Amino acid sequence: MSLQARIDSLSNRHASLEMKIFDEDHRPKPDDGALSRLKLEKLRVKEEMERLRSS
Repeated sequence: MSLQARIDSLSNRHASLEMKIFDEDHRPKPDDGALSRLKLEKLRVKEEMERLRSS
């Protein structure tokens, strides 16, 4: 997989996580544990994209 393809894949994953976080946050009783895990994963994906872009 090329570098750009990997970045694109991570970007799609980041957007997917953003939607999952939004959906969970707007439920009547959001699961704080699930939100924390999703946000942490989203941050890791963002950091990986930034690392690849700077290399």
